[in-house]
Amino acid sequence: MVKSQILFDYLQDRYQTKPETLFAKHPDYAVFRHYRSRKWFALFMPVSAKKLGLASDEVLNILNLKLEPQFIDVLRQQKGYYPAYHMNKEHWISIDLAMIEQLDELVPLIEDSHRLTK
Repeated sequence: MVKSQILFDYLQDRYQTKPETLFAKHPDYAVFRHYRSRKWFALFMPVSAKKLGLASDEVLNILNLKLEPQFIDVLRQQKGYYPAYHMNKEHWISIDLAMIEQLDELVPLIEDSHRLTK
């Protein structure tokens, strides 16, 4: 399972961006942006599994990333990948961080999201 602090540290080291908590109602949500354009490329959120269409009240730590639509279709066939919560479902995906064994599994997806949001 990828811990949020490991993810946050990676994003800061790689992209020189710190988590921004923009929502007073949701102080645990963290936005990661491009330095210059301020566009989001990742969004971390603890959300109820029910909000992802699951039959559970468990709170899941998810990461929303922007990816190519055809790649999203492939990923959504795998466990732990869901239609993006609170984002455009054609271009964004929600990833349950508990289902990701190593940060290395996320790195190419984060790279794509960063590139696609420039």
